[in-house]
Amino acid sequence: MRVKPRYTKYCQMYFSKYARGMVLLKLLVVNNLQAGVEDGALFDYLRFISKDAQEICLRNTDGSCDLRELLQGAERFDAVVASGGDGTIATISHALADTKIPILPFPAGTANLLADNLNSPIEPFALAQITKNMKTLDFDLGEIVVQGKRFGFGIMAGAGYDATIMHGAKRSKQLLGALAYFQAAVQNPLPKRSHISLDIDGTHIEREALGVLLVNFSKIQFDITLVHENLPRDGSLDVIILKAENAFGLIPALIAGILDRDGEFPSRSDGLEILRGRNVTVHAEPPLQIQYDGEVPGLTTPFSAHVRDKAVRYILSQRGWEQFSEKEATKSNCS
Repeated sequence: MRVKPRYTKYCQMYFSKYARGMVLLKLLVVNNLQAGVEDGALFDYLRFISKDAQEICLRNTDGSCDLRELLQGAERFDAVVASGGDGTIATISHALADTKIPILPFPAGTANLLADNLNSPIEPFALAQITKNMKTLDFDLGEIVVQGKRFGFGIMAGAGYDATIMHGAKRSKQLLGALAYFQAAVQNPLPKRSHISLDIDGTHIEREALGVLLVNFSKIQFDITLVHENLPRDGSLDVIILKAENAFGLIPALIAGILDRDGEFPSRSDGLEILRGRNVTVHAEPPLQIQYDGEVPGLTTPFSAHVRDKAVRYILSQRGWEQFSEKEATKSNCS
């Protein structure tokens, strides 16, 4: 009987006499085989990018090993391609935080919210092109600490109703895709409220709520924006308290998020209370389950969270680079 390895490692060398002096890339590709749907897009990408790559090292995991093990020697490469869902990319981003190693978030998961927020393409050829162009910007990374464990999140983390939805979608998301989250929300219309105590940059707040979200990138499934501005490079998190009595009370906020696609509908409903901060501590009674970028580790409140300023470097499309570099320029002019 053949024993399945913990992970497979495959490296190929590509040399071209037609390079004509251009700088060839050395890429480390980390691929989560358990993420999303196996459609072969990553291997199409590798075929396209190999024309401009001197070395491609592909390391696969079936989920049975720590992703950080697959990043050994990452500093020897020009970039790391993180292939998987948002949780996979968050883990890789956290492991490479503050190294300034460029990361390409390869959208191979169910929701692929980070790629969506970054305005990245999903086609393998287009992803190969932006890798070759290597336009990068540094983004904030959130970090939560719970029961002595640290987790990074690029998009958002939270406790309560959002974690319930993530847990409920886990079994069906490979079959239903993004609709699995909608199904999980519909199946849990009356989540329990909890007494939540928050400390945000030294300010203490107490609320009865369905949960709390800490947001770095604001866009979620179905192109809905949780908050009016998408500011993942400003050194702060949006803290969203879900004050509604039940899931139905959140519907007006979702409608507002849909109407705000063009950035011209800043208002949100009374079902949400939106604050901002760099350092956040969350207690809840009864305790609430937590999630980070769609991952549900089976842990509960209390937890603390903070921002690691511009700790992760992502490879962007021209559109994404213009969007976020323009926001940085606008912020500098205003200050």
